[in-house]
Amino acid sequence: MKTAAFADRLAEAVRQRGPLCVGIDPRWEMLPDELTRKHVDDKAAAFAEFGQAVLELVSPYCACVKPQAAFFENIGWDGARVLGGLLADATQRGLSTILDAKRGDISTTATAYAQSAFQQFNADSVTVNPYLGADSIEPFLSEARSQARPRGVFVLVRTSNPGGGLFQNLVCDGKPLYRVVGDEVAKWNDGGLGECGLGDVGAVVGATNPNELVELRAAMPRVWFLVPGYGAQGGSAAAVKAAYLPNGLGAVVNSSRGITFPYHPSDVNWKSRIVEAAKKAQAELR
Repeated sequence: MKTAAFADRLAEAVRQRGPLCVGIDPRWEMLPDELTRKHVDDKAAAFAEFGQAVLELVSPYCACVKPQAAFFENIGWDGARVLGGLLADATQRGLSTILDAKRGDISTTATAYAQSAFQQFNADSVTVNPYLGADSIEPFLSEARSQARPRGVFVLVRTSNPGGGLFQNLVCDGKPLYRVVGDEVAKWNDGGLGECGLGDVGAVVGATNPNELVELRAAMPRVWFLVPGYGAQGGSAAAVKAAYLPNGLGAVVNSSRGITFPYHPSDVNWKSRIVEAAKKAQAELR
């Protein structure tokens, strides 16, 4: 028996805790000194302890968390196990989980990536790259919609990095490429709408491009937005509010460094700094 639709579960999390999404991107050189000294020969243990602490500290203030797979994979197989454990813990805490892996391939490879995200890591959603076209997205949709607990997919549309416009702003048939991708996302999304009126195919749209954020929200009224770029990358809380729908739903706004590393590694009060940063972001974004 299937549980509630992905969009409806995410909507409920946003209603309860606000639209903040906390990115978990562990970097050894930025971890608290007390953890790197304690686990000097075991990065995986340090990442696990740090990640568990972050989840405990931020869970009252955010709707979802977004671990970046690369930082865990970078330390080997033990890192993958830590990633799986953090995703499981986040789910137990009632948080929606986004596996930030930006997968993009076709056929059986795309299916394997999707099965890994939804079955092995048990993430609620995964980020994907649409550059290979519809046949790189469809296996993710099929897997997401076939799960007993339906999952979601966030497609890169207009990213927050400075070089994103190199391809994304190219004009195709009278539209910038990001609008062409956005139109396809809206079509895919309509196949998985929940009771909240939003669907299971979201769009990654950066806070650093506020005019395009407004444009894309108007073009995709039933699509969840995952909005990176708020905080450390320069996107303001005022700018990201263009991503919300009138009912306050429609977007989750990611902050990674601004929430998880608002301290110097030598700061013994690093936990309270994380709580302060999360509370401040929650208040700004609401």
